[in-house]
Parts: sequence; structure tokens; C-alpha cells
Amino acid sequence: MKAHDIMKRHVYKVKESDTVRAVIERFIDYRISGLPVVSESNEIVGYISDGDIMRYIGRKQDRVIGTFYYVTMLTYPQEMEERVKQILDLNVLAIAKRKVITASWDEDVDRIAATLGKKQIKKLPIERGGVLVGIISRGDVIRHVFRSAT
Repeated sequence: MKAHDIMKRHVYKVKESDTVRAVIERFIDYRISGLPVVSESNEIVGYISDGDIMRYIGRKQDRVIGTFYYVTMLTYPQEMEERVKQILDLNVLAIAKRKVITASWDEDVDRIAATLGKKQIKKLPIERGGVLVGIISRGDVIRHVFRSAT
């Protein structure tokens, strides 16, 4: 079985010129937690997830004491509200990951399953000729692999 056999062809995505506001609107409207970021020619240039947004709005303070290093989380309501307002108008690429793990449209599903597991990612954009053509989630792999096993 190949990626093109199980991938979702309709992919929710954002353009590289979009703001984080557009990302959050899609997250809410489509009940999703991550989106590929594409160029005008539909090439994958980044990936943004709810985790990227959480890392931006969460405040941390790093401390080093002797040879020990630890992070303390400090959140002040006014500062959190201000960070939330600021993030909405940011360009998506300001916080999106630019090094995106992808798979080819003719990749074997067992290799896709291995990539999803090893890299601990939820979704894998599928490309053909450098262009986004689909997406596969962990759930997609599980549904298709175990459906054929029963």
C-alpha cells in the first residue's frame, strides 16, 4: 500500500503570507491542530501546530544554578493577554517550523508509519514533485492497516 492509496487529498493549509489569526480560525473551524504552510505554487514551506502557538504564548523563565538547569513557568494574566493579541497579527512563518518532514506520494505506508512513530508527529504532508498533494495522520494509517487485517 502506498501513500496515495490512503492520503487525504483535501488538505487544509495556509499560505506563507497568512497571519496566525488565519491559522487559529482554521483550527477552530475545522477542529484540527496543525496545518502545512505553502507558497503560491503550493510548495511546502513550513508547518504550524497548536504546540507552536502554545510555545509562543506560554511564558518561561530559564534559570541556571551551579550545574543545574531548570525552567520555571510564570504566567501573568495581563502579559498572556498581550501575547495573545500580538500573535494574531504575526506572519505564520514567524512561528511555524520551516524544516518539515514530508513523504513522497508513492512512499510505502509501512515507512510512513515508521516516520510518524519515530519522529513523534501527528500528521505527515505528502508531496509529489515538490508540491503538496495530500496528508496522512496517524489515525489514517491505523484505520487502513487494521481494516485490511480484520
